[in-house]
Amino acid sequence: MLWGRLRWYNKTSMNLAQQLTTDMESALKAGETERLGTLRLLRSSVANEKIKLGHEPSDDEVLKVLQREAKQRRDSIEQYQAAGREDLATKEEHELSLVQTYLPKALSESELTKIVDTAVTAAGPNPQMGVVIGAVMSQVGAQADGGTVSKLVRERLGQ
Repeated sequence: MLWGRLRWYNKTSMNLAQQLTTDMESALKAGETERLGTLRLLRSSVANEKIKLGHEPSDDEVLKVLQREAKQRRDSIEQYQAAGREDLATKEEHELSLVQTYLPKALSESELTKIVDTAVTAAGPNPQMGVVIGAVMSQVGAQADGGTVSKLVRERLGQ
């Protein structure tokens, strides 16, 4: 009975790394091999981050790892499509969709454009691109891709 209570408590107060482990265990029990493989890769990346940091990663640090994994998959999809390897691109798209389930909902381009405009205005008469990108990224966090933010800032600043 005590074990059941502990498992219930952990499920209600689970951090993101624990959620990956729990989801991996459920994928293993359900026999979902593709999902299981992707979750193992994600857990491995989180474990590598733990070693690199020297402490248990916080949810924000795990989110950064997941963003990095999503970016790697987007890059792989582009490369596979350019090489005509649709089979591998499809596999990466499935992995990307799984990674995105753990990321916060992305901001729309119009919402992001408003934030960029506000940051450019706040930066003064001669805003520097790096300063504006830093301000926007600190505000949006994991809700926007750095490449998209950079593109919008370049367009806004005319660079």
